[in-house]
Amino acid sequence: MRRGVVSAVCAAFLIAGTGTASAATDPRQAAVDAAVQAGNVGMVAVAADPAGRWRGRAGVGDVVTGAKPDTGGRFRVGSVSKTFTATLVLKLAANGRLGLDEPVARYLPGLLPYPEPITVRQLLQHTSGLPRDLAPQYTWTTAEEIDTERLVHFGEVEAIHDSTVQPLLFPPGTSWSYSNTGYNVLALLVEKLTGRRFEQVLADWITGPLHLADTFLPRDFPLVPRPAIRGYEQLYPAPRGLTDVTVYNLSRYFGAGNIISSGADLNRFFHALLGGELLPPGLLAQMKTTVPWPGENGLVGYGLGLMRISLSGICGPGAPDVWGHAGDVPGYNTWSMSDEAATRGITVASSPDLSASPAASGRRLLAMVTEFCAPAVPDAQARASRLQTAVR
Repeated sequence: MRRGVVSAVCAAFLIAGTGTASAATDPRQAAVDAAVQAGNVGMVAVAADPAGRWRGRAGVGDVVTGAKPDTGGRFRVGSVSKTFTATLVLKLAANGRLGLDEPVARYLPGLLPYPEPITVRQLLQHTSGLPRDLAPQYTWTTAEEIDTERLVHFGEVEAIHDSTVQPLLFPPGTSWSYSNTGYNVLALLVEKLTGRRFEQVLADWITGPLHLADTFLPRDFPLVPRPAIRGYEQLYPAPRGLTDVTVYNLSRYFGAGNIISSGADLNRFFHALLGGELLPPGLLAQMKTTVPWPGENGLVGYGLGLMRISLSGICGPGAPDVWGHAGDVPGYNTWSMSDEAATRGITVASSPDLSASPAASGRRLLAMVTEFCAPAVPDAQARASRLQTAVR
């Protein structure tokens, strides 16, 4: 699964603040338009803030029919799924059903082959040392495989076993490396301790109470009902055009990146999470206790399934920190971020993801940045460009 830390290049001349401008001049819409002009096929952005709800779109949602993107539609959220998985694990901790600093082997004996104890917290924060990605047979080694493997089922336990044949990257707790396998383990942990399927727990503990009607874990179901945009990738050389990869079985990313949602639902989820509706204060504080994302010069931190981005590094002194997650899978790139007080948030989804050009990937977060601040420092574009490391 692709992942993108902060794929944003901030064009200051397009960003004049959030304000209450009309739809025709809203700087967020200008940012969305700029992202499509840079090469994104389609994009939707949904914001919720004290001024109300704003929706923007640009490009096309379907290259065959020419239909516009649907700002109320659904899309694959990729690694934004990790925040949902982490919230379920922390709810189990709140109920006294697990200890964050207990070895995961206490709850899932025999699943991981390593003699070193790996704790639940280390899995949540990517400090476990588990392999960075799944074993080669569970990911894509060529662009063509993204097309030909779209309906392949991958068993959750089998994928973990095969991926952990690889040695640990480092002793648990001594360093940091993003791991999709770790979040697949956490999803199995939810199932083991509740005795129910992950998607049922998700519905009972999060999406049902919050009335998130567009959010679900499809497991092997390959369709995106009422898509906001169809997911495209340029998988083959010219003259072949875009490949539609909307229909896809992403069971390989069970707890790491398989959720489908919408812009409004993601904004509501992060508003509830950061606003204290889902977790007690002590556990929310632990979720927001971050370690540095290596190579990002302190601009990005990672908590327990939650990312923090310091926008002061892009917009200048006084700009806020924002919280949320990014995600990318074939066809879809997603960012959903909120301020710490949960008073304003924005979700941006675009296509393509894996095959997006540097210019397209660099501009698709203009709308997110614009929601929270207007880059005022002379080198805002250069500062944002340095944050284009991949997040798989």
